[in-house]
Amino acid sequence: MASPTVALFDYGSGNLRSAFRALERAGGDVELTGDLDTARRADGLVVPGVGAFAACMAGVAEHGLDAVIRERAAAGAPVLGICVGEQVLFAEGVEHGVETEGVGVLEGRVDRLEADRIPHMGWNTVEAPEGMRLFAGIGPAERFYFVHSYAAKTAPPGALVATCTHGGPFIAAVERGAVSATQFHPEKSGDAGRVLLTNWIEDLT
Repeated sequence: MASPTVALFDYGSGNLRSAFRALERAGGDVELTGDLDTARRADGLVVPGVGAFAACMAGVAEHGLDAVIRERAAAGAPVLGICVGEQVLFAEGVEHGVETEGVGVLEGRVDRLEADRIPHMGWNTVEAPEGMRLFAGIGPAERFYFVHSYAAKTAPPGALVATCTHGGPFIAAVERGAVSATQFHPEKSGDAGRVLLTNWIEDLT
């Protein structure tokens, strides 16, 4: 049986090389692309992102990716956001007092973490609820790799949400319908990240 097709979208922001390799190792037939039709047709679409919410959202909008993400979410076609690629799926982000509209397939707001040490950088555990597909086969002691200063903190209605704590609790991963996302970098999270990506890709078939 052919591997599921995965479009890793290049809109100018993201850790593309390591994400590409990790998605391939997890069983995907991965294409790095900036083509919207490819993003529409793929079994799964991955939205990467590093840096600032506003800059990533500007790249998403400039390439027309926001409309494709909304189309896929409405049609039940899987989307996976990673790091700031997760954040831009929410309705808005706030940085330095400036509000930026997000893609809006998840209700909620991305705000600065409230912690003594910013950014939250390094390995941390994640508390996932029973039934969350991304975390199937992943124990509670497993650690994931984070690099961020902002996060969503309120669960969107009807979503399954995994949480992490740095200063206070925040959303580490979310699933609702066809939309999945992680604040951490699964491609940098060793065996636990590989299992998570494999779970997502196996769900595409």
